[in-house]
Amino acid sequence: MKTRILAAALALGLTTPAVAQDKLLNVSYDIARELFEAINPVFAEKWKAETGRDLTIDQSHAGSSAQARAILEGLPADVVTFNQVTDIDVLVNGGLVDPDWREAFANEASPYYSLPSFLVRKDNPKNIQDWSDLARDDVQVVIPNPKTSGNARYSYLAAYAFGLDANGGDHEKAQEFVKAFLGNVPVFATGGRAATTTFVEQGIGDVLITFEAETGGIADQYAAEGLVRVTPSLSLIAEFPVAVVTENARKAGSEEMARAYLSFLYTEEAQRILADFYYRVNDETVKAEVADSFHELKLVTVGEVFGGWAQISAEHFAEGGILDSLLVNQ
Repeated sequence: MKTRILAAALALGLTTPAVAQDKLLNVSYDIARELFEAINPVFAEKWKAETGRDLTIDQSHAGSSAQARAILEGLPADVVTFNQVTDIDVLVNGGLVDPDWREAFANEASPYYSLPSFLVRKDNPKNIQDWSDLARDDVQVVIPNPKTSGNARYSYLAAYAFGLDANGGDHEKAQEFVKAFLGNVPVFATGGRAATTTFVEQGIGDVLITFEAETGGIADQYAAEGLVRVTPSLSLIAEFPVAVVTENARKAGSEEMARAYLSFLYTEEAQRILADFYYRVNDETVKAEVADSFHELKLVTVGEVFGGWAQISAEHFAEGGILDSLLVNQ
C-alpha cells in the first residue's frame, strides 16, 4: 500500500514542495532594454530575500505609444515604465490603470527623468551647439517620428519651447523655426533605437536628438566612433512615468509585487543604477553623488510652456493639429 501511495505521489509531483515562482511583465519604451536588464536581477534578489519566492521579470520594448496600444489589445503587462504621461492616460481611458495613478508613487509617479539632448559626429564638424543650429541648411537631423514616438515628441516640444524662448513667446516664429528643423530630417525613424541605428550604423545625419540618458549610452557603446554629446542651452524635462496595470495585475495575482517593483525604482540602490545609465534622479543623496556628471541648463516643463499634456494633445498631436501643419511637405 505504501509503495502504491509513493508511486502516485511521485506521479503527481507531491513528494517535494514546489518552488514558489512569481512572474512580472514590465512593458517599457524602446530604449530602456539595457536599463531594466540591470535593474531586474537586483530587484529579483531583493524580492527573494524578503519573500522566499523566485521572481522572473519579463521585458517588452517598443515605442511608448505603440506599447500602450498593444496593452489595450491584450498584451498582459503587470507594470508600465513609459516615457510619456499620455500613454498611461490611454490605459486609464481603457480601464486598465487607476485614474489616480500619478498619486500612487512619489514625484507624480516619475522616479527619474531626462531631457532631449544631442549626439554629433567626432570632433563636432558642423559645430552644433544649440537648437538654433538644427535649422541650418547644412545640418541633417535624425529623430524618430513624433506621431508615434514619445522620445520624438519630447524632442519636438523641446525645440518648440526653445523657439518660444528665443522669440519672446511668439508662437508663429517658434513654428517657423520648428518647421525648418523638421525639414532637415531626411527620414523619420520608427523609434528611439531605430533612430540610433540610422545615425550610428547607417551613418545618416549630422546630429541625433534623443534623451540625454541615451546619448551617454550610445557614446559608450560606440566609443570607437568618437561621438560627442552636446547639451543645449534649454531643454524640456522628460518624465518617465510608471504605473501598475491594475486590471491585469489583479487578474494575475501580481499586484503586490508590481507595486514593490515600481517602489524599488525610488530606492538609493536603483537610483544609482539609473544614474549609471545617465538618467537624472530625484534622490538627494544620489543626486549629490553624480552632480558633476550632468551639465547645467535651463529646464522647462510641459506645464510651464504648454499648459499640460491635455492641452498638448489637443493642440499639437491631434489629427490636423500644429504638428501635422508643420509636417506638411516635409
